[in-house]
Amino acid sequence: MTTAVVATYKDAGTIRNVKDDLISTGIPNDAIKIDKEHIKIRVMVPDQAKAEILEILNRHAPAEIH
Repeated sequence: MTTAVVATYKDAGTIRNVKDDLISTGIPNDAIKIDKEHIKIRVMVPDQAKAEILEILNRHAPAEIH
């Protein structure tokens, strides 16, 4: 099954870094959506990879994850 994980950050530069980290770990570009207006990133991940994705997102000090 696939789950969406959404993280909100304080600036757009952080979003770019998060996306680069996700892609470098093998997450396909089309599974990552960026909302520049609200400074959010949404990642569609298989349930078995969710813990790894949360770890990557948390490295960048998100304001919120859900």
